[in-house]
Amino acid sequence: MRLPLIHHPGYTFDWPERHPFPMAKFRALREQLSTLGFDDDPLIDWITPTPPTSTQLLRAHTPEYLQTFYLGDSDPAARKRSGFPWSPALVERTLLEVGGTLSTLKAALNTGLACNTAGGTHHAYPDAASGYCLLNDLAVAAHEAMEVYGIRRILIIDCDVHQGDGTAHAFRHDPRVFTFSIHGAQNFPFTKRSSDLDIALPRGTNDEAYQNVLAREVPALLEQLRPELVFYDAGADVHAGDRLGHFELSLEGLYRRDLFVLEQCRHRDIPIAAVIGGGYDRNLAALAERHAQLFLAARAIVADDSGT
Repeated sequence: MRLPLIHHPGYTFDWPERHPFPMAKFRALREQLSTLGFDDDPLIDWITPTPPTSTQLLRAHTPEYLQTFYLGDSDPAARKRSGFPWSPALVERTLLEVGGTLSTLKAALNTGLACNTAGGTHHAYPDAASGYCLLNDLAVAAHEAMEVYGIRRILIIDCDVHQGDGTAHAFRHDPRVFTFSIHGAQNFPFTKRSSDLDIALPRGTNDEAYQNVLAREVPALLEQLRPELVFYDAGADVHAGDRLGHFELSLEGLYRRDLFVLEQCRHRDIPIAAVIGGGYDRNLAALAERHAQLFLAARAIVADDSGT
């Protein structure tokens, strides 16, 4: 078994230095993985994605919204909801991120496990941007899995500290996609949508409390639903040092979480496509280290499967 990792240098582009969203984190994560030996590891395959097609996007987003996405929104309220200053470069970068998750889906179906160094834009709705999310990569990829690969049972495990409201809304009437979100009860979005299963945890949730929830819920869901595919949003904003998270997970807790979710799927031979989700620290080195825990966990699983 080999581990496909998806990255594009275009995930990061010139960005306002003091903007709350740390756009440079994608470059910092790629550099961190290089430092950790991922470039020289014979088990790792690096894949460069391409943008999605209009057909792929239109399965998850309305034509009216896509026109606004490409051309920019003149409504100040809509711009405020997205949290981003619109630009053609932002459009290009967002398309690459969605393309990355589509590539992650394809690679996961081929190998059983693949990770994107971006993705997890779960606040975007079919007809609107929200919370630093312009397009919903998880929704686009889930529709691709169903329409192109014939998959009929998908589980989305969303461990970002913020509820995946856009994804929950998008699939609220689609029994083929089960949305599961573990998130902060008193965190954005402040008006929650109903996932198929929501676990809302209090501020200050620590490693032990979080792991107990995972151990109780994840194996039971996998046994009950028997999904053909899992999407995993491994948000690093549950870490104690995150500016917007308000949880108290340690770096070890992040690794244990990611390893547990990935192992539970791999032990059942369920393909899993993972994305990095949120993380909002101005210290890029610290943030990259947190996001890297997903990739370290994935590499450990592949190495174990390969007997190396």
